[in-house]
Amino acid sequence: MGAVEKISSTLPPVAERGADAERRALIVDRAERVFLEEGFAGSSMAAIAARSGCSKGTLYNYFVSKEELFLACVAKQCTALHEAMSELASSSADLPETLTQLGRKYVAFVSSDDTVRRFRVIVSEAERAPEMSRAFYANGPAQGHAKLAAYIETAAREGKLNVTDPLRAAQHFLALCDRRSKARLCNVLPTPGEASLEEDVSEAVRIFLAAYGR
Repeated sequence: MGAVEKISSTLPPVAERGADAERRALIVDRAERVFLEEGFAGSSMAAIAARSGCSKGTLYNYFVSKEELFLACVAKQCTALHEAMSELASSSADLPETLTQLGRKYVAFVSSDDTVRRFRVIVSEAERAPEMSRAFYANGPAQGHAKLAAYIETAAREGKLNVTDPLRAAQHFLALCDRRSKARLCNVLPTPGEASLEEDVSEAVRIFLAAYGR
């Protein structure tokens, strides 16, 4: 394979201002389906342009490379999850309820079929295109960890938690919630049902508060 273009470590914006925003969003939506159906290596800009109803030249006016377009698809999903997490973290609910809601949202997202497919694509390209996978991690999982860490740090200042390293505590909580990730990535387990998800998150909250609660 040829060399991969150097790409930004920041995910492309989900949408831009102005008249082109609607067309750009449409391209991202169509490209996402192509990537999920064909994988990254099996997808082409020509196929994405055809699915989007535009020429390759028009497509390249919006995205300079297939890597950048794929990251825009990832950004769309990451942004939705991070916004939901921020909204839950700023609610007036008590600590156990907020952690439960955050855990449910997180597990439902990361264990969904589409998210698992995207992650498989990213992992499969990590050696060939390390900048792409690093951009995903920095702006996806790492940003989610940071948002939860900010909430945990606030809870610790208010005397609700005994935490010296909020980021490590956030990583512990999310790892407790998502015990199936490797099995899902290896196609061993199906998407967890609602009852199983609730059980996993409830247990994660109990263990987390037993370790960090006051």
